[in-house]
Amino acid sequence: MITLSLIIIPLLFSLILFVSKSAKAKQIAMIAALLECGIGVTAFWMHQHGQTEWLTFMKDWNGPLGMTCAFHLDGISAVMALLVAVVFPLVVYASFNEEPRNPSVYYGLMLAMIASMVGAFTTTDAILFYAFYEFALIPVFFMILTWSKAVDVRAIVTKFFLYTLFGSLFMLLSLLYVYQHAGSFDLQKMIAAGRALSGAEQGWVFAGFFIAFAVKIPVFPFHSWQPSTYDAAPTSATMLLGGIMLKMASYGLIRWVLPMLPEGVAEYGSWALALSAFSVLYASWMAISQKRMKLLLAWSSVAHLGVLSAGILSGTVQGVQGGVFEMFSHGILTVGLFFVYDIIQRRMGTDEIAKLGGIREVNPLFAFLFFALVMGSVALPFTSGFVGEFMMLMGLYQVSPMLTALAGLTVVLGAVYMLRAFQASMLGSANAHTQGFAALSGQEKIVLSLVVALVVLFGIYPQAVLSASNEAVNSIILGKF
Repeated sequence: MITLSLIIIPLLFSLILFVSKSAKAKQIAMIAALLECGIGVTAFWMHQHGQTEWLTFMKDWNGPLGMTCAFHLDGISAVMALLVAVVFPLVVYASFNEEPRNPSVYYGLMLAMIASMVGAFTTTDAILFYAFYEFALIPVFFMILTWSKAVDVRAIVTKFFLYTLFGSLFMLLSLLYVYQHAGSFDLQKMIAAGRALSGAEQGWVFAGFFIAFAVKIPVFPFHSWQPSTYDAAPTSATMLLGGIMLKMASYGLIRWVLPMLPEGVAEYGSWALALSAFSVLYASWMAISQKRMKLLLAWSSVAHLGVLSAGILSGTVQGVQGGVFEMFSHGILTVGLFFVYDIIQRRMGTDEIAKLGGIREVNPLFAFLFFALVMGSVALPFTSGFVGEFMMLMGLYQVSPMLTALAGLTVVLGAVYMLRAFQASMLGSANAHTQGFAALSGQEKIVLSLVVALVVLFGIYPQAVLSASNEAVNSIILGKF
């Protein structure tokens, strides 16, 4: 029931906000986020201490499809539950800077999105995974459509929705093909049926899964919806998109593809690995060429997630372990970096890097906290960003040294665009635009300080996360389910 409550709590509070139209919507959303945090941390602690009987819920679902209402927290999904527990309260609290019209609907959509994403992270039924995976699109679609200030918002959200919806149809086809052999959508039965397929069949099924997940990760050339969507979305929606929602796809690779289609990944996954590695180069180059902070961060995310995809598809213990950790770390860093953008945008009225400069001179605390996040983003040792990327590259090296060299350029190129952005916006003398840059509010200090503390904490002590996922990752890679 603990696992099921992680879905019920945000869904219940979402319904309360939709119905009540409360004027204190942000406070209600914060209560829900703190409850979700408490339950998520408790679930993670229970998993670490072997109290797994509370972390499984299963009920047969009468019908011809063999569906089950099944939810379970193992080591990997426990890490994802911890990510939601840590990130969601930060996103809600950071959104207190925003004053959205119809706040009850705005926060209700955020909570519905959280419920759907947690459902995808915890269900062990394939059709429920697909349903949660797709439903998460709906709240963020309306958040962007209704509260975006972009002129061409309708075109942007239509592209986003059609890309992700159409891409997911390939996953549905793959699931249905395996279901024909399994006779059930249960995870273990699907895995057994998938492994019994011929190598060629596994290759085609893998292609369907990868196209679906590559759209949402995103991986080149399925990525083009992401930068414009990030740019158009309200900051809190961008945080949820980059911090949590895109992790559903990389989680799907680990949870469904690797154990179900080992032969297909091994024999036919080289093209997917190559696309993932190329994404790093392409997105890094695009990030270097950006003149606006938010678009730079959007392309930076594509580059880092390209390494994530490559590390997972290496099919090695180190690569997948690093992928799980990177999902956690990237989610935290995404919230911090986009909050930095939000602070700059609200004070300056622009995020054009050329119009900034000298902010450290008038607000050294903000510059210091931003620099700490930059160090995490460029994978400086003793930050959380280093742990995941180092492990993923080590795992990828066991498969392809050449692709490792390409993917590893994310560290060098990331340092180029992130440090250039920091230098141009923070260093030098304050100009007419930045000399009045206001001091951080108490709320801003709390959010940024907590994010920096988490980045450092998990950089120094990554074992807190790695120990949770170790057994589950080994089971997937070694085929012991």
